[in-house]
Amino acid sequence: MLKINSLISDFTRLRKKIEQNFPELVSLAKESETSELFKDALRFYVSSKLDPVSENSGRNKVIKRILLLINYDNTTVDELSTGEQMPVSTITYFWQFLSCRPMEPVSIDLFIDLYYQFKLLDNPVVAEPDRNLVRRQMNRWPTGLDEEVIAIRQANKDRIIKGLIKRIERRHAASSRYYFDEALTYEEKYALVSEWWNTSRFHLSMAIKSPTELNYFLDNSLSGETLKMLMRAKKKGMPFFVTPYYLSLLNPGKEGYDDATIRSYILYSDELVDTYGEIKAWEKEDVVVGGEPNAAGWLVPEGHNIHRRYPEVAILIPDSMGRACGGLCASCQRMYDFQSERLNFDFEALKPKETWDKKLRRLMQYFEDDAQLRDILITGGDAFMSQNATLRKILEAVYKMALRKKKANEFRPDGEKYAELQRVRLGSRLLAYLPLRITDDLVEVLREFKEKASLIGISQFYVQTHFQSPLEVTPEAEKAIRKIQDAGWTITNQLVYNVAASRRGHTAKLRQMLNSVGVVCYYTFSVKGFRENYAIFTPNSRSLQEEKEEKVFGLIPKEIRGELDTIIKSKRPLGKYLSRFLKEHKLLFAGTDRSVLNLPGIGKSMTFVTVGITAEGKRILRFDHDASRKHSPIINKLGQVYIVENKSIAAYLRQLKEMGEDMNEYTSIWNYCEGKTERHFSLYEYPDYPFTATEKMTNLDIEDKDC
Repeated sequence: MLKINSLISDFTRLRKKIEQNFPELVSLAKESETSELFKDALRFYVSSKLDPVSENSGRNKVIKRILLLINYDNTTVDELSTGEQMPVSTITYFWQFLSCRPMEPVSIDLFIDLYYQFKLLDNPVVAEPDRNLVRRQMNRWPTGLDEEVIAIRQANKDRIIKGLIKRIERRHAASSRYYFDEALTYEEKYALVSEWWNTSRFHLSMAIKSPTELNYFLDNSLSGETLKMLMRAKKKGMPFFVTPYYLSLLNPGKEGYDDATIRSYILYSDELVDTYGEIKAWEKEDVVVGGEPNAAGWLVPEGHNIHRRYPEVAILIPDSMGRACGGLCASCQRMYDFQSERLNFDFEALKPKETWDKKLRRLMQYFEDDAQLRDILITGGDAFMSQNATLRKILEAVYKMALRKKKANEFRPDGEKYAELQRVRLGSRLLAYLPLRITDDLVEVLREFKEKASLIGISQFYVQTHFQSPLEVTPEAEKAIRKIQDAGWTITNQLVYNVAASRRGHTAKLRQMLNSVGVVCYYTFSVKGFRENYAIFTPNSRSLQEEKEEKVFGLIPKEIRGELDTIIKSKRPLGKYLSRFLKEHKLLFAGTDRSVLNLPGIGKSMTFVTVGITAEGKRILRFDHDASRKHSPIINKLGQVYIVENKSIAAYLRQLKEMGEDMNEYTSIWNYCEGKTERHFSLYEYPDYPFTATEKMTNLDIEDKDC
C-alpha cells in the first residue's frame, strides 16, 4: 500500500498514480458517456470481486462501502448540524476526474480518499494491534509527575511569580486582598506571593486576561503570528482567561516536553476567531424558547438553567459563579453560551442574587415532577467555581427534592411510580485547571451530602472531570483527586479528542496515568464539527483506529468486569488497587471510556457508515443513535441522520506530519469507514429499582416537532 508520506498534492501526479494501479477504473470512466453509465459499470466491476465464501471478509466489507458511495451518488441528504441540504456527488466527481472531463473546483483530498478505498479493495489489509508498539508510543508522552516536568514547572512558577510581583507592585490601593506593604523587601514579597500561590482565589484573581500578558508570562515566546491572531480575538470580545497555575504547565522553551495538547486549549485558532460572534449551538437542544419544546422534544424551564436531551438525565447550570470556568477551552461545546455572555468570567456579576433561591426551588420542582429523571449533572461553566456555601445550598436543594420524590412514590401504585434520583454528578475541569480549589472545606461539603443522600437511595456520586493530557496530572492534581475520593465520590474523566490529543499513544498514556491516581475514564469525545473547530477537529476514523489498535490493550474481559466494578466502587486508595488489578490481568490501562460524537438533539453515538465525500474531501457520515440507552421518542420521528465531518483525512494527516508524527503509523486510518458505539461500562449503568417504574414521559412535546 502507498505510504502516507507520499500523499499527493498534484492532480496530474495522482491521476498517473491511479492509472498505474487501476487501469480498469480509468478505462471504465473514459468509456462511460455519463456518470450514471460509469456508476453502473463501476457497480458491476466492484461486485465481481465479492468473496462468495466469507461474507464478512475484509474485501467484502470494502466492496459494501464502495457500493454505498455509488448508491448515494447524485442524491441529497439533510445535514443535521446545519440543517442544510447536502448534495452527494462523490462518484460523479471521480468519473470527471478519471476521464479528464471539466468539473467544478474539487479538492484533491477527495480523490486521495477514494484512491485508498480502491487500494483496500485489492489489498484489504487490516492492521494487527501491536502491544509493544503501543507501549513505545505511550512512552513518548511525559506526565506531570515526571521529575523533568516538575523541574521545568518549578522554573515556570519562579518566572511567573516574579511577573506577578511586578503586577502587584503597580497597585497603589489596598482595595484588593493581594497587595504589598511599602516596607516589604523583595524577598518578603516573593515569599508572600509563594504563599498566596497555594490558594485558588489568588489564581482566579491574577488570571491572565490579554494576549500581551500571556506572552509576557510565557517569557515572550509566542510568535508574532499567534499574537496577531489573539489580538484579533480580543478585539472581537472573545473571553481570555488563564490562571497562573495552568500557565505553569506550558513549556515556553525549545527544550523539554511537548505541550501541544494543553497549549491547544488556551490558544485559539484563526477559524475560531473568524467565526466568533456567529457561532451556532451544535447541541440544538440547548437552544431554549419559553413554552416550546427543545430540539429533543423536552419542555424545560426558561432561563437557560436546565439542558436536557435524554429521558433519565438533565443538566443543571446554576445562577452562580458556576457559570464561569477556570479557563476557556478553545474546543468548549458551550462556546455558543460564552458568545451570548450567558457564561462569562465576571465573578462579581455571577454571585447569586436573592432571587436565585426562589428559582432553585422552581428548578428542583422540575426534577421532582418528572416521571423519568433520575440523574442530575450540575455543571456550567464549572460546578466547583461556585463558592462552598452556594454549592452546599444547591446540593441541599437536590437532597430535599430527591426525598420529596421518594415520599411521593409511596402513594403511587407499582408500575406508575416515578423514577427516583439515583445519580448526582458534578462537572468540573478544575482538577486539571486549578486543583488548588479542592480544599478541605469543599471536600466536607461533598462528604456531608454523600453521607446524607446515601440514606435516601442515591447511590452514585460522581465528579465528572476533564483531563486532556498526562501533563495535567501533577502532584497538585493528584492531591486534589485523593481528597475527593476520600469523601466517597468517584472521579470520571471525559477527554476531547482534538488533533494534539489524537497522536499515537497519547490517549492511552492519559488513561494509564489517570488510572494510576484512581480516575476512571468515561468518554472520549469527537470535536463538534462546525468551522470554528477546523484546526482541532479529528476525523472519526481516527477515533475508531485508536479504539481498535490502541485502546484494545485496555479492553476488560467480560469475566473480570464485575471485579473491576467492585474495586472502583469500594476499594481505597483506588489508584493503588486499580494499578494492582491492571498489572495482575496484564492490561496497559482500563479502557472504560466510550468514543462518541455528540449528535445534535439526539445524543452520543459512534454508530455510522460513510455514504459520501464532499468536494473538499470531507466524509459524509450516516449516523444511528446509541440503541443501548433510553432516548427521547423524537428519534422515532427522525429520518436518516447525516453529519459532514469538519476536515478531510488527508488534511488531518498533514497536520500530524507538521507536528512531527510518523505517517507510517497512521496508514490504516483509511480503512475505518464505519463504526459501532461501544456499550457503557457497568459502572455507568443505573441500578435497578426495587419497584416497577412508569414508562410515562412527562415534560415532553413532540407532536408538532419538525424533524
